[in-house]
Formats: sequence, C-alpha cells, structure tokens
Amino acid sequence: MAPPAEQTGAAVRRGPGRPRVDDLDQQILTAALALIDEGETVTVRQLVHRSGVSRAAIYRRWPSMTTLVAAALDVGRTVPPDLPLDGDLRAAVMGALVGGQSVSVVGYSEERFRHRIRLAMTDRDLQTAYWASHVSRRREPLERAIGAGIDRGILRPDLDPATCFDLLAGVVYYQLVVRGDQMSDPVVWQRCQAAFDIAWRGMLADQP
Repeated sequence: MAPPAEQTGAAVRRGPGRPRVDDLDQQILTAALALIDEGETVTVRQLVHRSGVSRAAIYRRWPSMTTLVAAALDVGRTVPPDLPLDGDLRAAVMGALVGGQSVSVVGYSEERFRHRIRLAMTDRDLQTAYWASHVSRRREPLERAIGAGIDRGILRPDLDPATCFDLLAGVVYYQLVVRGDQMSDPVVWQRCQAAFDIAWRGMLADQP
C-alpha cells in the first residue's frame, strides 16, 4: 500500500470543484515539511512543484518563505491548555515543564525538534518569525499560572512571569540542545526536577 500524501509530501489531487482554503494550506505546509525533512531549501518553485498550488496562492497565505517555513516547522505543535490556577501551583508548573510531552508529541518528533533548532540557529530571521508567530503563544498559559501564583501570594511579588518561564524552561532545553539527552531518560528527568526545585525555592514568597 502506498503511503498517504501527507507523509510523502506529494500534492493532494482532488476531484472537480474548488478546494477549500484549509486544504490548500495543508498541501503547502505538507510540501514545505517534506522539503525541510529532506534537507532541501524551501523555494516557491519547489513548493509549486510539490504541492500543486500556484505561486499566487502561496503568497496570499504567507508573505515570505521565512513565515511559511516557520509555520511548517510548527506543524504538530499546539498551544498548551491553561493550567489550573487555584490548586497546587508548583505541581502544575513542574508538570507542564518537566512532566509534559515537550517534544515527542504526535506529529512532532525529536528529530524534527532538533532540525528546527539547526535551522533557527543559522537563520536569525526565521528564528524571529518562529518566536513571534508560534513560540510566544505557547508560553502564555504557564506565564499566566506564574502570574496567578504572584497574585495568590505564593510567589514573590517582584517576579516577572516571562523571566521565570525563561529560567525554568531553560533547564529542559539545556538537556535537549546542549547535553543531547532525552527527557525519557529517568536520570535526565530527575536532573530537571532538582533544578526546578532550586529555582522554585528562589521564587517563593517569604513564608511566616
């Protein structure tokens, strides 16, 4: 049995009638991802050939190849749900950062995560576009939870939620990007948990 088109990057040919906008978006993104996974440069010419979508249709959806590649690299990622704001804040935040599926989610393998890092580090414009359109949105639920912890008096009133996120998430990224470890390794998980505990104690408000 031949693999489905979304796995091969082949154009999805449909019957008579005008295709839905969502269908065209998916065809373009699938073609872009296929090129990325093959190590090819994503160009309009290649996308037209792979997706079967016209040059004009591509540019109507994405103003540049940089924004299109940023969108393709985010396929398979979603904005995390809001964290509970009235329960065990420490457990909720740590679970979101350390216990969650930060990389190995459906449709977003560790290999693609590492490839995304390589592309972003060699292309500052892509890194900026990816941050603005995707990464910054995924931070919001956890930043809101930290802000709620400040309001509840659990965390120090002088904390900046965005800076706290950088501190806590940086521990996880260091394991994956710098050390080359995997979060599925119990030793790595314990190391992240220990680092989280150190940072969390520094974030706590003065206790009576």
